[in-house]
Amino acid sequence: MIQDRIDKLEAKVRLAQNLPDETRSELLNLLGGLKVEIESLSKTNEEDARSIARFADVSTHEATRENKKPQLVNAAVGGLSSSIENFETSHPNLTQIVNRLAVVLSSLGV
Repeated sequence: MIQDRIDKLEAKVRLAQNLPDETRSELLNLLGGLKVEIESLSKTNEEDARSIARFADVSTHEATRENKKPQLVNAAVGGLSSSIENFETSHPNLTQIVNRLAVVLSSLGV
């Protein structure tokens, strides 16, 4: 279920018309890393893993839509960033990936 959500995010990023190639590539790399880290997290914290995947989905949707609404991008990315609180020590790679994903998505919302 969680992996399917991230697969759909990857497809959405691939098809987004308004993304520069470099940004698309970076997002796809980050989503690939997120998929690996979420799989690990879901073994011990299924509910948290689902939340992170959902916030990644909403954030990506808002940042890649044609008629962006910066306030929605900011709210979604804020939720994404908050979803990884308390995982800095136990899942540092996940934290790093999500933080980078949030930065890239925020820059698209401007």
